[in-house]
Amino acid sequence: MLVVSSPSRQRQHAPLAEIESSGLQDPFEHPGRAEAIHQVLAADAAHQIREPDRWGATPIEAVHDPGLVRFLSNAWADYQAAHPGTHDVVPDLFRMPGLMEGIGEFRAHHGIDAELGRWCFETTTPLTQGTFEAATSAVDVALSATSLVLGGERAVYGLCRPPGHHAPMSLYGGYCFFNNAAVAAHHAVSTTGSKVTVLDVDYHHGNGTQQIFYQRDDVQYVSLHGDPARAYPYITGHADEAGSGRGRGANLNVPLPLGADDDHYAMALTGALQAIDAFGPDLVVVSLGVDAFHNDPISDLAVTADGFEAQGALVAQLSVPTVVVQEGGYDVASLGNNVNRWLAGLATL
Repeated sequence: MLVVSSPSRQRQHAPLAEIESSGLQDPFEHPGRAEAIHQVLAADAAHQIREPDRWGATPIEAVHDPGLVRFLSNAWADYQAAHPGTHDVVPDLFRMPGLMEGIGEFRAHHGIDAELGRWCFETTTPLTQGTFEAATSAVDVALSATSLVLGGERAVYGLCRPPGHHAPMSLYGGYCFFNNAAVAAHHAVSTTGSKVTVLDVDYHHGNGTQQIFYQRDDVQYVSLHGDPARAYPYITGHADEAGSGRGRGANLNVPLPLGADDDHYAMALTGALQAIDAFGPDLVVVSLGVDAFHNDPISDLAVTADGFEAQGALVAQLSVPTVVVQEGGYDVASLGNNVNRWLAGLATL
């Protein structure tokens, strides 16, 4: 299988810490994740690895608010001008509507301290000096993988880092800056007129992808994830979120119970694939998270490496051209093998 990867550029987003559960801790999302995957795939003769092309801002701005793109491109330099010598940048304040209730609208051009709280929605996603370069490289990986599939490859894997599925149109957070899968899916639809399904198998619900396509009928979003009653991002991912307007019926959430194992996951995925088959996509974009792994530090499911290979094999049975983009997975010791096993399953047909 062809693999698209950008080792040097992804490494430039390198936070020292994250704020989670009211504590400062080593970041779960760090350059070593992608390096672990790359190392395993490079050692497997079944794969051929190549660098992505550079696509620029236009396909990103087709999905995301151009203001978000401009902010991320300048945020590091702007913050250094105001607060020299910092490494990780997180907001001091979040711009919530209740702050201006009864007063009026937010004023524009507040400066970097206020702008951070406008564009970021949580605390686990610090900006660093190379964040924008790494985030654009992840989009380049996803678009290059998609281009290869549109050009005739049956399946291509994009080693995207940072991940993307938590990033909605006008915000960043959840370790995600630009929504790699959504940019890839929109590019395919807009350039070919095809229908696309985004299948999200990350443990965490892809709130950003859902929001981007919630009112569209040309992109179906299907997600299997930990029940939001206990799992990040908590506020989205419920089974009754089915899309709205033209998108009604094109959004499917499958919340999974605590401890769901290989068999439970395969059963849930089989039902989801039936919905995908009924939608009839010309292309499937898989948001591949392997954080459903039984030993993942921020998951509570019980999937094994065998289970990941079985998932890939089930997706292969759709017999639809497939782009796979990397999302989560945080047990670094097993991360590369788990991804490789999922891809091995996908390659069975």
